[in-house]
Amino acid sequence: MELDPVIHAPARLQIVSLLAAADEAEFGFVRDTVGVSDSVLSKHGSALEAAGYVAVRKGYVGKRPKTWFKLTGKGRAAFTAYVENLQRIVAPSGLSVVPDERVQRVDDQPVDDRRVDDRRVDDDGRRLVVRRRPSSVPRQ
Repeated sequence: MELDPVIHAPARLQIVSLLAAADEAEFGFVRDTVGVSDSVLSKHGSALEAAGYVAVRKGYVGKRPKTWFKLTGKGRAAFTAYVENLQRIVAPSGLSVVPDERVQRVDDQPVDDRRVDDRRVDDDGRRLVVRRRPSSVPRQ
């Protein structure tokens, strides 16, 4: 039960996690979301590409060069195994890396009330919406 050293670096874990939630992500979006410099993202992106976890696509939008990242099948399998191994490691503590519920702040955007399971207020008085995990997601 080892954690994959290619994914384990914090910046790479953030990159892979972000890409797991998208079909493809543009370099600038990944850089800004993860909060790293161009050179750091380029270095980690190259390491993930060398491992076969990420596919890098280069192209143009108008006359501007752009780079996109996409998690490969191998990368998705490695990330899933990483999360499962991490869950096994933390399970004896009674904690989980897979939360029972997902909390979304709703002050910033509207929420479809048909999908709301519970409404709460956080410590700052901001409204929260709690969505239960879909029943199709296995519990660990």
